[in-house]
Amino acid sequence: MASAKMARSRGTPVKENGVKLEEGLNVFKSDKFDSQSYVQSRCSLNEKDIRQLCSYLLDLKRASAEEMRRSVYANYSAFIRTSKEISDLEGELSSIRNLLSTQAALIHGLAEGVNIDSLSKSVPEGTSENGVLSFEDRDPTDLEKWLIEFPDLLDVLLAERRVDEALDALDEGERVAAEAKQLKMLDQALLMSLQTSIVERRQRLADQLAEAACQPSTRGGELRAAISALKRLGDGPRAHSLLLNAHFQRYQYNMQSLRPSSTSYGGAYTAALSQLVFSAIAQAASDSSAIFGKEPNYTSELVMWAINQTEAFASLTKRHALASSAAAGGLRAAAECVQIALGHCSLLEARGLALCPVLLKLFRPSVEQALDANLKRIEESTAALAAADDWVLTYAPTATRQPGRPSSLGNMTAFQHKLTSSAHRFNFMVQDFFEDVGPLLSMQLGGQTLEGLFQVFNSYVNMLIKALPGSMEEEANFEGSGNKIVSVAENEAQQIALLANASLLAEELLPRAAMKLSPLNQVAYRDDLRRRSSDRQNRHPEQREWKRRLVSSVDRLKDSFCRQHALDLIFTEDGDSHLTADMYINMDANVEEVDWFPSLIFQELFVKLNRMASIAAEMFVGRERFATLLLMRLTETVILWLSEDQSFWDDIEDGPPLGPLGLQQFYLDMKFVILFASQSRYLSRNLNRAINEIISKAMAAFSATGMDPNSVLPEDEWFNEVCQDAIERLSGKPKAVNGDRDLSSPTASVSAQSISSVRSHGSS
Repeated sequence: MASAKMARSRGTPVKENGVKLEEGLNVFKSDKFDSQSYVQSRCSLNEKDIRQLCSYLLDLKRASAEEMRRSVYANYSAFIRTSKEISDLEGELSSIRNLLSTQAALIHGLAEGVNIDSLSKSVPEGTSENGVLSFEDRDPTDLEKWLIEFPDLLDVLLAERRVDEALDALDEGERVAAEAKQLKMLDQALLMSLQTSIVERRQRLADQLAEAACQPSTRGGELRAAISALKRLGDGPRAHSLLLNAHFQRYQYNMQSLRPSSTSYGGAYTAALSQLVFSAIAQAASDSSAIFGKEPNYTSELVMWAINQTEAFASLTKRHALASSAAAGGLRAAAECVQIALGHCSLLEARGLALCPVLLKLFRPSVEQALDANLKRIEESTAALAAADDWVLTYAPTATRQPGRPSSLGNMTAFQHKLTSSAHRFNFMVQDFFEDVGPLLSMQLGGQTLEGLFQVFNSYVNMLIKALPGSMEEEANFEGSGNKIVSVAENEAQQIALLANASLLAEELLPRAAMKLSPLNQVAYRDDLRRRSSDRQNRHPEQREWKRRLVSSVDRLKDSFCRQHALDLIFTEDGDSHLTADMYINMDANVEEVDWFPSLIFQELFVKLNRMASIAAEMFVGRERFATLLLMRLTETVILWLSEDQSFWDDIEDGPPLGPLGLQQFYLDMKFVILFASQSRYLSRNLNRAINEIISKAMAAFSATGMDPNSVLPEDEWFNEVCQDAIERLSGKPKAVNGDRDLSSPTASVSAQSISSVRSHGSS
């Protein structure tokens, strides 16, 4: 069938294959066809051809197996439904067969009565005149005595509810009827009368057993006996349905005492309901297996019945326990209800019923609702505190601990670091959020939980960006921050505190809390709290990627911070630039001696970096690398802006020519940045490459005037001495060079012309 379906779906190729097949058959139609030569030509296969043929056959076998597997999975529910319908149909056919047998017996009895009346005129020897057999002349046989006593015996056994004896008597009756029919020991009327008695008593016994099975007061042993007897009567489908219905009615009756209320504890209600439902399913499975074995029809009906009961249980649990918790964001209460239900449900796996996936699918929407509501509460609570946060780092208050709950590793770590009030609130709510994550793992919600927490953290970072005083509205109004009011961080210490919040949460606190979502590490997480280092916390790919995204979100805050401070350095409040080409081009208009010192903007950059480094040293204790990378990025931002300022380079290349003094000052500024960045460990590869490119562009512009830049630039040792002197003076440590001579004083400064002459004399 599958091959035919594939052939129909291909359309034209089928026709082409048919033509090829017809052409291939033409060889057999020829009068000169030689079967021996044809077989030899076809069977002369070498080893390679045989291997290809075997490979082709194996591919066909795998394709056939895969097609059968897909067909079985696709039609499994239909197979179960059809099997149940077949079982019901068999029961109906059995009832119809019994009715037909009864009617046939009645018809034959009537026919025999008519024949006897017609023969009344010629009464044979040994009969009376009224046509009735006369036993006065002979004694009745044992079989005739048994036929007379058999109906009364069955009636007595049924009245006294002696089921086993009645079943034996019915079996005996059927055996006698079959033997009499085969050996023709009885005439047709007596045989039909016997069969009618058997059918009628069998039906009465079946109804009696069914009535007993439907009674709620019937105990387990009595129920199993009744169902077994009903199956022995040949009505297995009805017996199995009655068995399942009896267990359903029993636990429904027991549920009448279970009255949920709005004030009751959801976990207690779930536990009581789980105990009733899954105990009933377990007992039904045990009885079904004991009575009916592993027959597929009955097993399928049991599975479908158990799934229906599980769905009904889930509906009640969601209505009376999960709905209120999920709507209020009570993730712990919802998780506890799910955990209790799964605990009872998992006990059925030993009986071959894996119903936990059904429960997980049904409970998943409620837990997702609780998860979303809980994350929303974390976001809103943190946003409310951010509106009044003073952005001052403090240790966590001891009152924030949850009473009666053990301190997790995340809480212990929080007490060792400084955060602002909104970050402390965010951290504690996240730690509390991760206390119960078992159901989230079993429901495969770990990834969704991490994604939701990332979105909440990203929203908090957006608020931190908005707290920067220079952040523009279009930059700060990210998705998730909306129009929430945020307290502005006015000074540099407060602004660096924003970065301290984000970096500590992203790099340490949140990843450590999220480790509870890794089931493989839960034991190690509890047993090795002190020795677990931060670089081992995220060795799983999913969590490593999640931490990378957290750090990437913090990078947005870094970029906004560095861009704001770079713009503050470069531009005035009126929008004018502190860094223009004129400050270098106009230097050669003054032929007097120059007091060589870095330009003002680079002096301010150095002072700002030193000031921020001092603040960061107190805020990033144990995380000095983060502070170093932050100041490195700020330095890069200023230099990259200079490198990409097209108007600056247009003026250098196309405006008035850059003179020797301007080139020396520009070279000095770049050397100054390289020196202090190198000493403070801010000199990254990107920064070094950008400065070298800037110097090359400036020297190329100077070369365009026809002069050699190397002829006007002093040796690098001189630049290094001037830059080092500037660093010490700006740091508040003036230093005398060459005895009484101070390079920074106007009288001791060296002009460009004198330096160039010294270089030219030395070269000559």
